[in-house]
Amino acid sequence: MRSCSVLAVVALAACSSRSGGSRKVRIAAASDLQKAFTELGKEFEDKTKVSPEFNFGSSGLLAKQIEQGAPFFLFAAANKDFVAQVVATGRCDGTTARLYARGKIVVWTASGGPAPVKLEDLAKPEFRRIAIANPEHAPYGRAAKQALEKAGIWSQIEPRLVLGDNIQATMLYAKEHNVDAAIVALSLAVVTDGGTSLPIDPASYDPLDQQLVVCGAGEEADAARQFADFVSSREGREVMSRYGFQLPDDKRTP
Repeated sequence: MRSCSVLAVVALAACSSRSGGSRKVRIAAASDLQKAFTELGKEFEDKTKVSPEFNFGSSGLLAKQIEQGAPFFLFAAANKDFVAQVVATGRCDGTTARLYARGKIVVWTASGGPAPVKLEDLAKPEFRRIAIANPEHAPYGRAAKQALEKAGIWSQIEPRLVLGDNIQATMLYAKEHNVDAAIVALSLAVVTDGGTSLPIDPASYDPLDQQLVVCGAGEEADAARQFADFVSSREGREVMSRYGFQLPDDKRTP
């Protein structure tokens, strides 16, 4: 049985389709892409007159929606495993899968509160509540858990954890002072005013290799291929780099 959330997505898409007007392409994208893809979407529409309609969320939940029939024509995941998952179901075209970025995580704390000097500082009592994305379905949450385990403090802070549905929700907990610290995507931290970011050693978590893939067929799938090409273009690479993503052929240490 399809979930209510998937039915809502389908219904919304159907209403949008009936409204007519300009061409569009429906895109499911990981939450860490919200700022970067919103900017890219505007540039893409200016160039092509195709309007991207984004649905941002955790990669795991978006993959589940696609598997259940949600009408997305491009899936930009925060982890390549979720692309493999939707390809395996036949919903998306594996020949179009490509790596578009590698993500990074940081500890972010709001201004006016304690700020860790190193990751192990999160075990100190002043960090009473710490937010990470849910590692069960959010790649950035999984990376956060791995880094905390590598630092040897997972068991100490686990009782203090607040789990966000996705990385945007996790960031919001910290911005609104509902937690003392949050482990979030660098791409969100770099566009947030105020606060302090502590980089986390990329060697302490599995690479956040982010892939995208085209789904479905027809005119919207063609537009999805155009958008995928735009992400990899010079303009797209400049935007992605500015938001803190390591590009696929960038061999520098993240």
